[in-house]
Amino acid sequence: MTAGDSGGGARVKSAVRTVELLEYFAGRPGMHSLAAVQEAVGYPKSSLYMLLRTLVELGWVETDTPGTRYGIGVRALLVGTSYVDGDEVVAAARPTLDRLSDDTTETIHLARIDGTNVVYLATRQSQHHLRPFTRVGRRLPVHSTALGKAILATYSDEQVRTLLPETLPSLTGNTATDREKLIAELHRVREQGLAVDHEENTLGLRCFGVAIPYRTPARDAVSCSVPVARLTPAHEQMIKGALFDARDRLTMATRRL
Repeated sequence: MTAGDSGGGARVKSAVRTVELLEYFAGRPGMHSLAAVQEAVGYPKSSLYMLLRTLVELGWVETDTPGTRYGIGVRALLVGTSYVDGDEVVAAARPTLDRLSDDTTETIHLARIDGTNVVYLATRQSQHHLRPFTRVGRRLPVHSTALGKAILATYSDEQVRTLLPETLPSLTGNTATDREKLIAELHRVREQGLAVDHEENTLGLRCFGVAIPYRTPARDAVSCSVPVARLTPAHEQMIKGALFDARDRLTMATRRL
């Protein structure tokens, strides 16, 4: 290996560590000690400290007054916001999300699959006092959400098996934790064109989701979340109809993307 190759490899390693650090902080809000970060990422303490100090100077990581604890910095917010602001699907979906919010009066989400999670790209808050709170950038397991299941239903069974482990993490007592049972449910989702989260992510909250088919398999979906205390059979049917209408509108809005 030449000196130039070695330097190039070192730069790649440093880039990987930088991304891993930012993802560590993004997934764990708050401030963390150097020891806690080192235990989680496993980097040598001296090189980890130097990398953290560099990221602090650049604004990607913040530190407390004594300089002993670290957390995600404001520049990460700027990059995340620019991703959403520049996304063509988010822009194309805005009128439909507004209309779906008005039609249902409930909380609306647009999300994208990212590995074994879905990430929220846009939300419209419910008009009711009793409502779920969701922020843009939130990540949830793909198997426990109506959004995720709607997207997974566009995958083949083998693609789902490749993506997900045999045993899935449980968020509530209703979460499907067996991959094969989830796959059987995805067959029904394909037939019905709509996925349901039966309090699998949050107790007391039911969600309905449809995939946006501008790609195959899909990567985005839209959903409507409703507290079960307010969900009547008539309201459920109205929401499902509104979601199918939104899917058709989004299919047209994203057909050239």
